[in-house]
Amino acid sequence: MARVGLTAERLTRAGAELADEVGFDQVTVSALARRFDVKVASLYSHLKNSQDLKTRIALLALEELADRAADALAGRAGKDALIAFGCVYRDYAREHPGRYAAAQFRLDPETAAASAGGRHSQMTRAILRGYDLTEPDQTHAVRLLGSVFHGYVSLEMAGGFSHSAPDSEESWSRTLDALDALLRNWPAP
Repeated sequence: MARVGLTAERLTRAGAELADEVGFDQVTVSALARRFDVKVASLYSHLKNSQDLKTRIALLALEELADRAADALAGRAGKDALIAFGCVYRDYAREHPGRYAAAQFRLDPETAAASAGGRHSQMTRAILRGYDLTEPDQTHAVRLLGSVFHGYVSLEMAGGFSHSAPDSEESWSRTLDALDALLRNWPAP
């Protein structure tokens, strides 16, 4: 029998905390059972398997990120919105490295379509409308922003910028300035 008080939501949140502590790749149903001092079998009434747990953590992370981004973007436009949006991703990754990794977890098409991932795309496109980008340039720019934000954050978190000057804060600021300039002067096809 499952321990009283265990729910799929509680297990997902505990799994997200575990991911932040030990890394998303290390999160399993077995590791979660050890955290609650219960038998693995008692969690299977709430979770199908480790893949289900990871999917739930990914969905939680996408939702948390979307909520933070929406709050940060409220009342902002143009470069201010671009900076706020990029900083949400960077700050979230620093605060929740395991959850940030979970947000990159590959979801099946149906789950992805129902996730907060669509909100991320909509917010990115709203920012890009401030730069007067239309299709297909808008899609290219969405991919560019996602690649730059994720690439920078991943390299920074891996220590890639920690052993040389200038400080990564200065590089981050210049990266955002460069993105703004590029978007304002988007190349014609």
